[in-house]
Amino acid sequence: MPEPRLEGATGRFDKVAGDTASLAGKADGAGVAATDVWLDALADGLSQKAWIELDLSARLPVGLIEALRNEVEILDRTKAMEQAGIGRGTDLVKDRGVRRDRIAWMEGFTAPQAELFSFFEMIRLGLNQRLFLGLKRYEAHYATYQSGDFYRRHLDSFRGRASRVVSLVLYLNESWGLEDGGELRVFDAMDQNQVVGLVRPEAGRAVLFLSEDVAHEVLPAKRTRYSIACWFRQDEVPLPL
Repeated sequence: MPEPRLEGATGRFDKVAGDTASLAGKADGAGVAATDVWLDALADGLSQKAWIELDLSARLPVGLIEALRNEVEILDRTKAMEQAGIGRGTDLVKDRGVRRDRIAWMEGFTAPQAELFSFFEMIRLGLNQRLFLGLKRYEAHYATYQSGDFYRRHLDSFRGRASRVVSLVLYLNESWGLEDGGELRVFDAMDQNQVVGLVRPEAGRAVLFLSEDVAHEVLPAKRTRYSIACWFRQDEVPLPL
């Protein structure tokens, strides 16, 4: 079995949305959040098969998923999202034959993002306590897939980089049917030709997996598809150049 390694959107949104708290809405009640028993299950899932499918609907504050969806819809409508690429910095390549989504990085400054980041922090601490992963931080972005968009099979991190260690994808789409496509296809960590999961991108559903071990792909969507991708990292925050 695989062994875990025991690996400026806010300004743009402010210009687009103005008062983000009032436009995006504020979550209005606590969910169950990250209990010890639930965090134990996450750690067990990563240890045993390197990935786990989750339902976060009852764990996030009431109204948070709707508020996050409202934010990304505003960004999408106002063309504030950028075409996604492969790699970062000077290595960034934008190849529409590999991926066609558009993204906006999250900074946690709006009320909905701050709520979500608090939840991510509980996961970071919980996984560190149970798996000794040495996760120091996380980064996240919104992603929009228009009809026909996809992301070919890939890994989120190359082995030995000590950067992205655990990936989390949260979906924001209401009333998503089989006919809408856009599923996340998950491949086995030990055999990357074997499909072990097919996750429909319904609101509140999420996937957690080891970034270096679990290959995955986004199948073509038949209508606009919204999600949040988060990566828990072992490296320090990079210094500005």
